Formats: sequence, structure tokens, C-alpha cells
Amino acid sequence: MSDLYIAAGGGGDPVGTLIAARTLVANPADPSDPADPSDRAASADPADQPLIATYAWERPEVDPTSGPLGARDFDGLLHEGGGSGGRGFAAFTPATRARPPAGSTLPALARDLPARLLLLDPARGLSCLARQIASMAGAAGGRIRIVDIGGDILTHGNEPDLCSPFGDALTLAACHLTGIPTSVHIAGPGLDGEIGEGPLLERLAGSRPLVPDRDAAAAAARALAWHPSEASALWAAAIHGARGTVRTVNNVIHLTEASPRLYPLPLQEAIGHNPVARALVDEQPATLAAAADLSHRLTGIHGLESERTRTPRREPPAGGVAFLDRDVAMKALREAGAGADHITLRHAARVLGLTWTDIPALRAALATSTPLLRLT
Repeated sequence: MSDLYIAAGGGGDPVGTLIAARTLVANPADPSDPADPSDRAASADPADQPLIATYAWERPEVDPTSGPLGARDFDGLLHEGGGSGGRGFAAFTPATRARPPAGSTLPALARDLPARLLLLDPARGLSCLARQIASMAGAAGGRIRIVDIGGDILTHGNEPDLCSPFGDALTLAACHLTGIPTSVHIAGPGLDGEIGEGPLLERLAGSRPLVPDRDAAAAAARALAWHPSEASALWAAAIHGARGTVRTVNNVIHLTEASPRLYPLPLQEAIGHNPVARALVDEQPATLAAAADLSHRLTGIHGLESERTRTPRREPPAGGVAFLDRDVAMKALREAGAGADHITLRHAARVLGLTWTDIPALRAALATSTPLLRLT
């Protein structure tokens, strides 16, 4: 018997969700958790691989299609749960493949994360998604724990840098509809660059955070060695002690003493912050498109349109990453960092005209083994 963990926004959130799951299992009697500590103590087994449910909803350089991928977009999924009306669910294996032109990092994450990854497929709307989640939670045998890296799940809908509120709101609403006890856990407030750390800490006032240890972060090291996630990489780096400014693809992020923390709060408190989640619960739109239209009406952001990066690409180095001159590369990265202490590997690859699939080779060429590249 264990809990079901949900990576609220898709993308790289399963990586950070594993770190959160390790942290929560290691603190079964933590009084800051909204759930009953005695329940967790009875159900948690550190030897178990956690069940992590996630959308297949990734950056355009990974998946050029728009919106979340569903079960019909993959070959080689394991189908579990059975039943009709959306009560079954699908799991990833290392052999799973996205059907072109779609792309996904989730099969490789199924290989490199010590967890079982389940697919959240919202294609048939909110009610069907809620039934999927209920079936997954039933298979786990415990509560639901939503994990959001960065904290945009607590959006008020009007933040100037907000860019992807829809998936998080859909998760909150669907979990509410299951009726299963659910808590929300905010990892690394502000690290996704959508809501500042200050406003988030105000919204988290009264929450007593946990600080993951380095062993929890190390559990995700194989995935972080190649995955283009920035928010999860920032959180892992903060847990390992990194502080200062970080240049990401679209923002400059500040790593502070609050950055390593994991903040719990009750589901209803999170929904109380999120106007899209509240409207989804109230209106229960019948289709995914109608739900996205509702989000667009409230925030001006249409959740099913592909998110585009604001960073221009450069020409790749002649001969590719194998011919990269380390000194020349570091000079270019320091110029792009504009005084920042660190740069993400995803942004470093873009600056040098490489793709996210070049990250492992780039790490080797620059002789770095950490989630961020230090510039100072």
C-alpha cells in the first residue's frame, strides 16, 4: 500500500516528483503534511518504486505537436485497470515509443527513474481524467499527492510571466472530483519562472516545509544527466547546495534558502488560489477543448496551443559537439549568462546551437556532472 504521486504539469515534473516522493516517504510522521501521519507510516515502504502519474505534455523541442499526447499517440504502453468509461490506465516502459511526429521523454524516464510512470490522458475530458486518477490511486492503495515544481499551480491567473496554467488546474480539478484524500506539494517556489518566489511564499504562509536530503535528489541523477527539464534541475541543484542566479532559456532565476524546500498544503487550499481549477470544478466541461477554452477565458492563455520559446537558436558548431572547444564554449556561455552564477544545460545547448539530445555530450565536453553549469 502506497500513495499515488501526480506530476502536476507534465514535462520534466516526473523527475522532481520522484525527489518529492523519496522525501515524503522518508518523513512519514512529518506534522506539516496535511494527511494523517499514521496513515503514511503504515503505507510507506522506502523500498517500493513510487507510482508517478504524468501528462505526456512537453516542450516543443521534444514534442512538436500541440497539447498533451494520449494513449493513441504511443506504441508499447502497458494497459492496466481494465473496465470501461475511462477506468483503466496506461503505464510507460523503456520500450514505449511515441508515434511520429510526436515525441516524448517519458519512455527514457521509465528507464532511468526508479519509479513506475503512468500516463494521464485527458483527451476525453475532465470526468474521464478523474476516473483514470481514481483507478490509479486504487492500484496504489493510498492517497493522492500532487507535486508541482515551481508553484504555478497556485496561480491567481494574472501573473505577468505565467505561461502554462492549464495542466495544473486540470490536475487539481480532476483530483477533487475523485473524492480521494489529496494533498498538494510545492517544490522549489519560483523555480519554474512563472510566479516569483515572494508571492508564492506569501501564498504558502503557514505551511511547514520539508527539505529533501541529497540522497533524494541523487535518485534522479540518471535522468537529470540528459533530460532538458530546467525546473527539476534547479530544484535538485538547490538541494545539493547551489545558490545564486541561474540563466534559463527564458528567465533569470534566483536560488535562495527557500529553493530546496517542499511545501505541503491541502487540496482545497490550492484550489482556492487557482481560479481555473475552481471554474473547472464548478462547470465540469465535457471535453478537453471546452476546458481549455475556459482556461483561456480566465487567463488569456490557451492551454492546448504549443508553448514557444523566446530564445533564438544559433548555428551549431562545425562538426557538432565532439569538436566543441571548451574554452570557446565557456566564453560564449558566460556572455549569454550576462553575469549569472549558473546556466541550465538546456539553455547552454541552445546558446551553442545544439539540441537537448546533445546534453550528455555537452556535459562531457564541459566536464560537468552537476544539474547546472557553473559560470563563475
